[in-house]
Amino acid sequence: MPVDLPPPHDVEAVVVYAPRLAPLAGEAAFDAVQIGPEILKINPRLDEALKQSPGLSLFRRTGSGAANPTTQGLSLRSIAGSGAGRALVTLDGAPVNDPFGGWVIWTALPAEGLDGATIVRGAGAGPYGAGALTGVVALQERGAVDGLAALDVSAGERGSYRAAVSGGGPGVLLTASAETSDGYTPVRGAQRGAADQPLTLQDESFAFRVQHEINGIQAAARLGAYEERRGAGLIGARSIASGASATFTLAKPAAEGVGGWRLQAWARASDLANSSVAVAAGRATTTPANDQYATPAQGYGVNAALQGVLGLVEWEAGVDGRLTTGVEHERFRYINGAYTMGRDAGGQTTVAGVYLDTSLDQGPWLLTAGARVDAWGNSNANRHEYTLATGATTLNQSTPDASGTTPTARAGIRYTFTPDLWLRGAAYAGFRPPTLNELYRPFRVGNDVTEANPTLRPETLQGIEAGAGGDGPVRWSATLFYNRVEDPITNVTVGVGPATFPTAGFIPAGGTLRQRQNAGKINAYGLEGEASGEFAATLAWRAAFSATHARVDGGSTAPQLTGLRPAQAPDLTVTGGLDWRPLERLTLSADARYESVRYDDDQNTRRLAPGVEVDARAAWRIAPSSEVYVAVDNLGDAGIVTAQTADGINSYAQPRTFRVGFAYRR
Repeated sequence: MPVDLPPPHDVEAVVVYAPRLAPLAGEAAFDAVQIGPEILKINPRLDEALKQSPGLSLFRRTGSGAANPTTQGLSLRSIAGSGAGRALVTLDGAPVNDPFGGWVIWTALPAEGLDGATIVRGAGAGPYGAGALTGVVALQERGAVDGLAALDVSAGERGSYRAAVSGGGPGVLLTASAETSDGYTPVRGAQRGAADQPLTLQDESFAFRVQHEINGIQAAARLGAYEERRGAGLIGARSIASGASATFTLAKPAAEGVGGWRLQAWARASDLANSSVAVAAGRATTTPANDQYATPAQGYGVNAALQGVLGLVEWEAGVDGRLTTGVEHERFRYINGAYTMGRDAGGQTTVAGVYLDTSLDQGPWLLTAGARVDAWGNSNANRHEYTLATGATTLNQSTPDASGTTPTARAGIRYTFTPDLWLRGAAYAGFRPPTLNELYRPFRVGNDVTEANPTLRPETLQGIEAGAGGDGPVRWSATLFYNRVEDPITNVTVGVGPATFPTAGFIPAGGTLRQRQNAGKINAYGLEGEASGEFAATLAWRAAFSATHARVDGGSTAPQLTGLRPAQAPDLTVTGGLDWRPLERLTLSADARYESVRYDDDQNTRRLAPGVEVDARAAWRIAPSSEVYVAVDNLGDAGIVTAQTADGINSYAQPRTFRVGFAYRR
């Protein structure tokens, strides 16, 4: 006799996210863009995924697959790129910018371990704090699930192999990644010499998060570590970046909506070894120029927030503080087959702030306002240079401590006519104190030398903007903005070689000496926008652009820069993408990015030509959560110039590169 079995039960997957407070409703009044898991899935490099927002870029055009760690700082809106970055990057509230240099080690943040990112452009005050000069990129770590959550393994041309995995159990998340690549040689054709070599890469990262709820209070601890080893494209030039981080969070969010509290403490340690060389005429040989053999740095921070509702007003009050300390150890002045000089340079920076943010959501009207004040300080600065053979001191330079207080604020308004149309406006101010790297570490790239400046002041930004958008079948937004950066930290040309300069010493022919300076101000205005939708159930599209007119007013500090475009700031960037599913199991994707001319130097003499890069991907679904894929980066093999030396030698982004792989996501 047949037996009637009970109907099957749907088992709901339990996802445990890192402790978070809900954002105030007023965040919608600012210019925010979401980068979701669908974008992260097809772009294993996080910085490449984030560049779907066109105003966002690393200091140079080179992505994290080939860029030196010191050029991986993130900036928004094409106002002016910076190696330190002019945007704050956080992971569930804790900064991930390097404590010494402000850049981000992107290989330590595999996309498989993330749920998404929120890019907030312009709104630098409020809860974000110091460093969010042109905005903030708030990363959200993947929620913990029982079992495997994400896996990606791939192999590509030029000895490229990558694997990344994320998974665990209820309340436990493990994420790990590893990669190796023989790389490509950035100098091409007749300009290439025997001294030019590929940009090799080996990296590993690991992160572990465990959390538990006790009497309604969520507690989470996260540990992470990374190391990456890079060849710099020239014989004898290389870098090794390593580090570890720890974050502890307690939170009691409201059961629904806004409310509750959060307390977070974090620590980061990093080290960088970075060697550079001087290049002989004809690029036939190189000579060691400097060996930065260790740069130990530590960063510590705390932040706390309390949320509540007072009548119709939501509010959040908070405090935060950061301490960074570090020193670089370096050998330099290579003569007769050996380094002759040593250098130790470093110091300490602190910043602490208090803020209050409020919002009022009344029908179609949304109002928000907030203010904060930060106290900053630079202390214990010292630059010691000595003769390696005898230990005799040749320079012992201490800089008086410096400190100050910087108030900032932001306000916004939004009116919703219908779901298909809303208008908004905002005004804001933010600031970024100089990093230890900018204050104390000179560096060399080829024959170009950049001197540090321990007297640098913080950068500040004031801005206003107006925007419109809609959330109907076609999701779109457009923003018109004006931003002004006061005291921008800029690499200003001091002289060219061959010549000998105080402190810096001899600069060879074809080389340039620059120094970091607070160079007047940068005025920028522009228009940016995004749109996305579906032509049909099987075809989705997205497009975005950023048009920015940025010019330097050098004032009395650097009058030679007045009227020039900031280095590494293109006027126009356009991105677009398509996802087409011609068959139930087959998905074809393509992404394109156009960028106009940018300049590699402050005096606008090193012109980097415009370029278009197209990436493509074909994926065949073999199960509901898994697929095999073929991807091609730089499908058209475009020659995209990333850097140019004083004697006209161009470096290029990666050539056409094929990859095949397997991906699993749930």
